[in-house]
Formats: sequence, structure tokens, C-alpha cells
Amino acid sequence: MLSLRLARGAHPLVLLRRLLVVLAAAGAGFLLLCALGYAVAHPDTPQESLVRLLWCLAPLAAVVQFAVAVARNDPATRPRDGMDAIGFGPVRLSVLAATSTALSCGTGSVLALLAYLELRGDLGGTPLSGAAARALDGQAGLPWGAAVTLLGLLPALGAGACALFLRPSRERRARGAHAAPTDDPAPSTPREDRPAHIGLPWGVAVIACGLALEAYVGHAPAPAPETLLALPGQDGGSSPALLGGWLLTFAGLVLAGPGLTHWCGALLSSGRPGPVRLLAGRILQDAAARVGRPLGVLCAVAAGAVAAVELYGALWRPTGPGPFGPLTWLGAGLVIACVTATALTAAADTRTSRAETSAALARLGIPASLLRGAAAVRTGALVAVLAPLTWVIAELTALPLTRS
Repeated sequence: MLSLRLARGAHPLVLLRRLLVVLAAAGAGFLLLCALGYAVAHPDTPQESLVRLLWCLAPLAAVVQFAVAVARNDPATRPRDGMDAIGFGPVRLSVLAATSTALSCGTGSVLALLAYLELRGDLGGTPLSGAAARALDGQAGLPWGAAVTLLGLLPALGAGACALFLRPSRERRARGAHAAPTDDPAPSTPREDRPAHIGLPWGVAVIACGLALEAYVGHAPAPAPETLLALPGQDGGSSPALLGGWLLTFAGLVLAGPGLTHWCGALLSSGRPGPVRLLAGRILQDAAARVGRPLGVLCAVAAGAVAAVELYGALWRPTGPGPFGPLTWLGAGLVIACVTATALTAAADTRTSRAETSAALARLGIPASLLRGAAAVRTGALVAVLAPLTWVIAELTALPLTRS
């Protein structure tokens, strides 16, 4: 009930973020129901049914990451003075954030079920009833137990991730939210005890291992577009190893994200910088721990998309079978939208954490144009470093298969 009251009185931007979580959860739930419907209608092809179900894991992970980012930046669940007195300390607030996330994801799952049943023709009464009955295997009955279990998966994962990642540290639980130091940059997030650039060597090492594994096992031809989500390298039986190389490469990008962001700021503030460049560099270094990881995930997804187009698009003919179906496009679009929204939410979080600093600079007479110029310099530096790196890694990922 408290979650509903807080949602009713929230800022419009906060409500928009929660609405986006609901829509993302609806998309992921729709994909799960499509995989279930295909498995029920085609019991003689369990391998293809398993591939469709596994394809839903990436959208699920992206939606959960986005839901956690929205819960972390929700002002209603941030510790503040006096909350301990009414029984809402940091632990209770993390539980409140998990409950709000579960409600948002549950609402999206209900919408997904209604849309799926309507497109199959099970509800009737509207012009869209049965519009996609053949594509969604409307001739086969839907097992309600399995459908409810799959739809309950996302709210459970979202709530569990919020409770895990937003839990307060042991020191914070001991001193209470009202005693939190005023120099804590983000009261709703755990403090970063290690410098952001420590993960950069590990990320580079993991990327190198992934590329080396791909180069070693990726000698088979590119996948044919007429099979369902065919993986490259199947002729030599090396698909699992090649997929492992891809995962290592993209995981390395995620690990290196905070370090790359930190060193972008260090390069901006090196030498004899002017006020705009110095301010942009210092802000990037300070925000590297919060912004770097979502940016790393965004770069990994972008690299995977470029590599997929490079591989699967090579054999794509306009008159022949396409390598991507509508549900594949839906899942890919959902992943890209969620990781982009997560990165934007993290950027908004850093701006909120700098509100007092920006107000102090304004009181000192710093013009707003200087702050806008620093923001433009930060954005340009990140694009100039991360965009070429993403393209190079995507090309190296696809190179062992495209060279043959």
C-alpha cells in the first residue's frame, strides 16, 4: 500500500521511468509466452523450443538491469532524515524498492498476457482479436500453470535483484540512514570502496581471452539464414566454444567500462586544461563508478549487434529467408532500448548527485554556459573513445568467420 501511495505522489519523470519498466516487462513477458506457445504447439521439436526460450534470457537480464537502475534512482526509496523514527531505515527502504519493482514488473506481465491472448483470439470482442493467431500458435491450448510460472519469473527476478544490489552496507545499517555522512555522493547506492579504474586491466585481459578463443575455434563458415537462430561454427562442432568467446569479450567490455570512463576524465583534465575541460574531466572521474558499468553494457550490446549484422547479414538475400524473425527483432529491440535507458538513467543519477555542487557553482557566479560546455565535452570524449572501441571489437568478433 505504501508503494502505491508513493507512486501516486511521485514526480512525472519518476512515473515515466516506472511506466517504461512496465512496458519493458510486458515485452519480456510476451516473448516468454511466445516461446511457451511454440513449445506446446510443436512438441516434436524440443531443440527449437529450447533455443526460443534461451533467447528470452537476454531481454530478461536487460529488463532486470533497467528495473534496478530505476529503483536505485527513485527518490521515494532514498534514505532521509527522520525515516528511522517511523520504522523505515535503509533495510526497509530497500525492501520497499524491491516491492515497487515487483509491482511494476507484475503489471507488465499482466499486460503481456492480455496482449498475447488477444492476438491469439482467446479473448475476442476487439478488431485485433485473432490478428496473429497463426504466428502465435493459437490452435494449441495454453497451459495456465506454465504461463503463470513464466510470467512470475520477471517480478521475482526484479525484486530479488533490487533487494540484493540496493541493500545497505553493514556500516550504514549500524549507524542508520539519518547519520549518513553528507559527502556520500549517492545515498541510494552502495559506496564504492575501490577506484573505478581498477577493473580496466581485468577487462582488457578478459577481452583478449575472448578474442583469442574466437580466433582459435572460429574456422567454420557463417551461419545459414534458413535455420532458427543458427550459431556460427557448427560445422566443426565449435559453437559452444565460440559462444563462450563472445560472452568473454562482451563481459570484458562491461568490466572495462568504469576504467575507460575514468581514464577519459583523466585525459581531459591532464596537461594545462581550461575550466571547461577541467570540470568535465573531474566530473567524469567522479562519476565513473556509477556511469561506467551501464556504458560498458551498452557498448557490449552495440558490439554484439554490429557483429550479428556482419555475420548474419552476409547471407541475407531480399528474396530468400531472413536470418531474423519478428520475435528476434522484438527481443533485440527490447535489449537495446533497456540498456540505453539504463545508461541514461545512470547519467541522470550523477546529475542529481551533483545538484548541490552545481548550485554552489551558480552562487559563485559560474555561468550556466560553462556547465553546459562541460557536459558537451564529457559526452564528446566518451563517444570519441567508446564508439571506435566498440566497432573494433565487433569487427574482431566477426573476423574469424567472415575471413573464410
